[in-house]
Amino acid sequence: MALSLLAQAAVPRMALADTAPPPADRAERGAAPPERPPEPIYETVVSGLRLPRPQPDTPPVTTVIAREEIAQSPATTADELVRAVPSVAVFRRSASLVADPSSQTLNLRGVAPTGVSRALVLQDGVPLNDPFGGWISWRALPLLGIGRVEIVPSGASALYGNLALGGVAQVFSRPIGGTGVETQLAGGSFRTGEASLRLTGASSAAGGELLADVLTSDGYSPIAPAQRGPIDGPAPSTDYNVSARVEARAGPSLSLRGFGRFFHETLEAGTLFTSAAARAATYGVGARLELGGSGTLDAVIFAGNRRFEQQRARVSPDRSSASPAFTQHVPSDNQGASVTWTLPRHQLGVEHVLLFGIDAQRVAGTSTEDQASSNPTAASIASRSAGGEQQFAGVFAQDAVRVGRVEASAAVRLDGYRDLSGATTTRHVGGAVERVPHPDRSNLQVSPRLGVLVHVTDVLALRGSVYRAFRAPTLDELYRPFQVGTILTDGNAALEPETLWGGEAGAEAIAGGLTARATGFWNQLQHPINNVTLATPAPDGATRQRQNLGEARIRGVELEVGWRPTRRWKALAAYTFVDPVTTSAPGHPELVGKQFPQDPRHRASFALTFDARELATLTGEVRAVAAQYEDDRNTLPMGAYAVVNLAAARELARGVALFATAANVFDASYLVGRAGVDTVGQPRTLLVGMRFASGGE
Repeated sequence: MALSLLAQAAVPRMALADTAPPPADRAERGAAPPERPPEPIYETVVSGLRLPRPQPDTPPVTTVIAREEIAQSPATTADELVRAVPSVAVFRRSASLVADPSSQTLNLRGVAPTGVSRALVLQDGVPLNDPFGGWISWRALPLLGIGRVEIVPSGASALYGNLALGGVAQVFSRPIGGTGVETQLAGGSFRTGEASLRLTGASSAAGGELLADVLTSDGYSPIAPAQRGPIDGPAPSTDYNVSARVEARAGPSLSLRGFGRFFHETLEAGTLFTSAAARAATYGVGARLELGGSGTLDAVIFAGNRRFEQQRARVSPDRSSASPAFTQHVPSDNQGASVTWTLPRHQLGVEHVLLFGIDAQRVAGTSTEDQASSNPTAASIASRSAGGEQQFAGVFAQDAVRVGRVEASAAVRLDGYRDLSGATTTRHVGGAVERVPHPDRSNLQVSPRLGVLVHVTDVLALRGSVYRAFRAPTLDELYRPFQVGTILTDGNAALEPETLWGGEAGAEAIAGGLTARATGFWNQLQHPINNVTLATPAPDGATRQRQNLGEARIRGVELEVGWRPTRRWKALAAYTFVDPVTTSAPGHPELVGKQFPQDPRHRASFALTFDARELATLTGEVRAVAAQYEDDRNTLPMGAYAVVNLAAARELARGVALFATAANVFDASYLVGRAGVDTVGQPRTLLVGMRFASGGE
């Protein structure tokens, strides 16, 4: 990905403007002087405090992937984009081009990776996590429409409540800067093709955007060559995105906005009778009211309808034959709203900015599984349905304080949630029906956060935060069984919420074109939900079940060094060490001391960009990931790997550019899963395309 992640955390963003003398002065000198590092400017971020603040003034560590980095990145999809940040990981190392929709997640700093995201992902302030399963549809985020991404890799429940256990990532759409059109067409390896279109229109009072994207690929064969059989082949996939948004000024103090998004994805998993599909429609409206001396009110109402479908196979040991095992249909819907009130800056001995907010969301869904038994009897299960409803509500307050060179923030939030109407209904081949209701439950959570940032000098700053965060089990974890490879994992209606106590502390320095940051973190995760291997298989054949363990310790350090010697060259080296260990597991003593599954201890990246618009823009990145384990008992290791990705672009005429990307240039082979059958990561993939832009921002 573009290596100008110099905009990370409170590291100042480097200006892109040419600082050389004007042409007349150059002519008088007879030659252009040596390029100097550009003067720093500061990115305004909002996710860490839910307030607009320059990066150097936010106590929580914040990483920004700006629009320029997105345009220069070798990434094709949003998950490839964010994975270049070492504190970021997705489940099973798989790219969304071949990953099942229910395994696409986000975890930050190694906080409990499973098929459910441990971080909240927002798109323009609206949750993107699937409300039923907690996973992330990364392909629902076309890169052409993303303005920037902000990542806050620490417990954020004090401001965002449920799902922000390990942090928050927010995707901001590009601003509607005028009337314009942008298109992008690309094609390459594995008959991969992409077409994107962005139309914008604006006047003094209103603006609108229409965004459409299609990405299709025949895919590669994900089953490891040594285990591949006649039933295994490529994993083709297709997704469609259409979204529209409008912004309008309804008066001198009132602005309105609205949006609608539709996403549809289909995926074949590379094995006969193994597929998945996801469909989502999300829509909402918002308003911002300036209250003069009383501050600003911001409100949003949103809703969505989703459907997830999955088919799994029963495979012979030699992988020479397969038959349908079951199909799942998971319709769900959600409705939510939030209101925040930001008071103007005021002095009470020191400068304060107060923020108050309230939000609520309802989620409902049911997973229905139709089974195809190979030797059915009257007692065999024909179908099983399980689901229910969840209701969430929270209220929070924050005070952001400035005293000279010190920035501090204190936030606290009270959340309540309820599990309602839960039930499992099992229908047998012989006609018998069993219905097991699950008791309604309620829970209260208090999430505080304290943060401080001290500008020791104009070069050196110190920061630290402490926090508590929580995550309620999703309807998916409570009720839906799932199969990966040959491994069947059951849900668990008795799951309790996960809670996390943690802190971070670090220093950063800025000197000319050089930036550096070091951050240490320590988290204690109580009642982590993991996919636990059972001593004996369950009656339905499951060998794993989602269960709460006792406690886990997650500690580590992040190091980043950025260098911008001239406006044309920029580089970033980053490293994250995470030590995620189970420290308590009542009933499962064999798990104590074990590393979390799917959680490598070491991740590193290096990136270099040469940007001379009159010549070309070239980006190269190296991403390295240490060994990790597939399972909770650490019996299925997956080795370390490193990949090299490249991107190049050349402007042919004003608004017309040719570009090419190469992922995994040296065709490294590495494992991404070992769930009964080994699966491998994305091989070398080449894409070539054209971009056209006229007008707009």
